[in-house]
Amino acid sequence: MTSEQIAALVADGESETLELKRTTGQRREGAQTVCAMLNHRGGRVLFGVAPDGRLLGQQVSDRTIEEVAQELRAIEPPAFPSIERVALSNGLEAIAIVVQPGQNRPYVYRGRGYHRVGNTNQVMTQDEYNRVLLERMHSEQRWENRHAEGWTSDDIDVAELRRTVDEAIRRGRLDDPGTRATDDLLRGLGLIRDGQLLRAALALFGKTERIEAELPQMLLRVARFQGVDRTEFHDNRQLRGNVFTLLGQAERFLRENLPVAGRIVPNVIERIDEPLYPTVALREALANAFCHRDYTIGGGSVAVGIYDDRLEVTSSGSLHFGLTPEQLFVPHESLPWNPLIAGVFYRRGIIEQWGRGTTKMVELTAAAGLPPPEIEDGAGCVTVRFRPGRYVPPQLVGTDITERQRAILSLLNDAPVGLALREVVAMIPGDATERQVREDLTILRTLNLATPSGHGRGSRWRRR
Repeated sequence: MTSEQIAALVADGESETLELKRTTGQRREGAQTVCAMLNHRGGRVLFGVAPDGRLLGQQVSDRTIEEVAQELRAIEPPAFPSIERVALSNGLEAIAIVVQPGQNRPYVYRGRGYHRVGNTNQVMTQDEYNRVLLERMHSEQRWENRHAEGWTSDDIDVAELRRTVDEAIRRGRLDDPGTRATDDLLRGLGLIRDGQLLRAALALFGKTERIEAELPQMLLRVARFQGVDRTEFHDNRQLRGNVFTLLGQAERFLRENLPVAGRIVPNVIERIDEPLYPTVALREALANAFCHRDYTIGGGSVAVGIYDDRLEVTSSGSLHFGLTPEQLFVPHESLPWNPLIAGVFYRRGIIEQWGRGTTKMVELTAAAGLPPPEIEDGAGCVTVRFRPGRYVPPQLVGTDITERQRAILSLLNDAPVGLALREVVAMIPGDATERQVREDLTILRTLNLATPSGHGRGSRWRRR
């Protein structure tokens, strides 16, 4: 580096990837920062630069460099960032330590782990340290790449396996192996090691009968709730099988239960009725759930919940590799928790491999005129939440409701203080009489969808 490069680098001040120290007398604090950067995105620590960016410099000798290197040796596991002397115009020197993201995280300095938060170093909690350690071990030992003891190719849904291979070949994502023998196909997908099936093979292609008996985590929970909480539901099921079976069942449940929203297209007379949420966006959310969920949790699952005001796709586990919900909505590296399962999904054409799933969901919901999806990481699960652009009255509430009753519910939803009977009559499309509207409101009250407050002509109706 040159002094000009350092001046340009420090112009914007300290950051996640830049720390400034006046002298190597602060080498302990500097080594602490190196540790934090190894556990984060890397960066630079500069000695001889004031926090306000002034290039101070200092006398630098071979002993100075050795003292800095000695301090860095207190970092474990061993790390070897580069140390460079930079001549300044005042005749003194600065020292630049360049840190790459660590390959053996978590790192500790003098027995403590640190991570970078903004331009500060924070001590890792025990939970944070264990999480990073788990992620490091995960690359070598994880649920999906362990041997499936006692399982053989006889336990594989061969038809589903061959469909996957044929589709991968058609998409140009797999060379034709020239055989359709089960073991050869599994081996070509990386699902056999040392002559034994891996657990990923069971998750992807296992037969339902044995999965039901031995893999309780291969579970899909689906429910259509009445209202906006889990108090009552119209439909509630628990389904078991391999991920392709569960993905198909989830999509079927959505087709049967999703509300339909109408929209007007310019130059087209007829109203176009489509599912309230884009089906491709929902498929992306489901595919991500199956690829990223934690299969080590015996009672874990993927869940789909449809409420009057939202749709949620939930999967067991949490976000990993330092990803946050906010980062998922901007371009980011694809880091699936189950890369073997994700790799087969990619070859089958269900997902893209480059971290585009969540950003694609944003694009699809925006094109449909809906708010962007929300992602929540907490309570042992990750939830992707879709919301409608407006209130859509339920289509089925034990019995069908009429178009006029649906229109009344929409009016009540848009009126927080409620509406009087005469106001509903005046605002409802068509030529409904006061008596008809009163009867409709009575039906909606019976169905627990609307409620009155007050008495007589002063009463007002609200949506429950």
